[in-house]
Amino acid sequence: MTSSILAAVLAGFGTGLSLIVAIGAQNAFVLRQGARRHAVLAVVAICAVSDAVLIALGVAGVGAVVTAWPAALTAVGLVGGAFLLGYGFLAARRVLRPDPSAALTAGGPEAGSARRAVLTCLAMTWLNPHVYLDTVLLLGSLASDRGDLRWAFGVGAALASLGWFFTLGFGARLLSGVLSRPKAWRVLDGLVAATMLAMGGMLVAGA
Repeated sequence: MTSSILAAVLAGFGTGLSLIVAIGAQNAFVLRQGARRHAVLAVVAICAVSDAVLIALGVAGVGAVVTAWPAALTAVGLVGGAFLLGYGFLAARRVLRPDPSAALTAGGPEAGSARRAVLTCLAMTWLNPHVYLDTVLLLGSLASDRGDLRWAFGVGAALASLGWFFTLGFGARLLSGVLSRPKAWRVLDGLVAATMLAMGGMLVAGA
């Protein structure tokens, strides 16, 4: 029985990691906060805990309820898409009109307040329908196939989320030497802008 539980946890870990690692709005935001070393713990905690809650809901079978209420996903798609488009335009403006004095330090003025970072992270996580599709629906469906071991599968997926966001958030500081140059911040902001605008556009178009 112990080996079966371990196998389910590892399966959940591998499946969860394969879904989380894909470049998205949330990952781009965590990377930027980590590179600036600003509110990293709070951002990482929000992402990991949010994923754990959504995965638990999926394992518990909430996915069936969400599927039966498509209007909810449509509404979230419109709001989330508008939010991501707005954030993407702000990042694009930083690329076109950079502030060298703010880019030279990890905790420069553009880092903003911790409250703003937390609110942005919450919005980016809970207003993104893709998060629900990956966690509540997809992982929940895969977990249900495990029968009595579905919760072990869910634990593995949640651990993958925690490990990924912790590595991404706190590992980004290793790039501080490269990101001490203003041009490097323009490249990072360009990546963020492209990701946000593309994701936002797809959400609005598909809502």
